Formats: sequence, structure tokens, C-alpha cells
Amino acid sequence: MRKNRLEAFSDGVLAIIITIMVLEFKVPHGVELVDLKPLIPKILSYILSFIYLGIYWNNHHHMMHTVKYVTGAILWANLHLLFWLSLVPFTTDWMGENSFKAMPMALYGFMLLMAAVAYFILQNQIIKTHGSNSVLARAIGKDIKGKASPILYVIAIASCWIIPWIAGGIYVFVAFIWLIPDRRIEVIFDEEEVENQ
Repeated sequence: MRKNRLEAFSDGVLAIIITIMVLEFKVPHGVELVDLKPLIPKILSYILSFIYLGIYWNNHHHMMHTVKYVTGAILWANLHLLFWLSLVPFTTDWMGENSFKAMPMALYGFMLLMAAVAYFILQNQIIKTHGSNSVLARAIGKDIKGKASPILYVIAIASCWIIPWIAGGIYVFVAFIWLIPDRRIEVIFDEEEVENQ
């Protein structure tokens, strides 16, 4: 099967998720900047979640460029990822609404952990379908960031009941390491282009 519908559906779902997140904001009663102060936790949680969704969209976009065709297993693995990402608005709102208390922070971390696991499953399903010598398999290599992220999420979840800000710091740190442009797939495509010339 062609990948077009999978890409279009995924893009649409992510756009809806971002839209739902911004609709969670309620306009404060008042016209002064100080009236926005109660919204600061919600704004911070929104920014973090927006960045995470941007990272997932960007990486998903790059990964799909390596895919020649999709199978039923890839479609289900992609839906699994979208399921966890669809929980971003709920966990973001709960975390921001409760000023980063332990349980909302832990649930947010659990959602991030499960999204990371789902992305790993999708990635491996694509490699299984396209072979160990595929563009994606060669680009991923040891995948240090991909393996470190779930470990960091587990540490963050555990730290929620000690000092919730440690968890928040870890969530920001993981987002930061993924924000740094990862050119592995582009490099492999460039190498293949040179070989084909």
C-alpha cells in the first residue's frame, strides 16, 4: 500500500491535537498583564507540549521519507503512536491546571514514555518491512537518543514524588536533545545520491 494516506492522516491528527491544546486556554477576566499570571503554568505546559508535538511531527516526516510502501502492521503501529499523542492535550491541561503537582507530572511523563515506545515500535516495524539495509535502518544506527529518552522518562516519573521540578527539568532536557537537528536520514539520502551519480 502507498504511504500517502498514512502521512495525510497523521498530519491531520497532529494538527487537531495542537488545535485542541490551544482551545483549552480560557481568557482571563481583566485587561492587565497581571491578570495572565494564573495562566503561567498552563502557558509553560502548552509550550513544552507544542515543542514535543513539533519534534514528533518533524521526526515522523523524516522517517516517512524512507518508507516506500506500508503494511497493515505499519498502519497499526502508526495508530498506536497517534493514540498516545492524542492524550497530549489532556495531560498538558491537567499538569498546567494543577501547577505541576506530582500526579499530573507523572501522568504527563507516562504519556511521553508510551509515545516514545510507540515511536520505537513504528520505527522497528518499518525496518522489519523494508529490511536491515534500508535507509531507515542505516540512518538510525545505535540510536542513542532513542534509547536514552525512555530511561530519562522513567527517572522523571519516579522523581515526581520527590521534587516535581526535577521531572520537569528532565522533560525539558529530553525535548532539547531532540530539538538539535538530527540529520541521519538526510545524510544517508545524500550518500545514496552520490553513489547513484
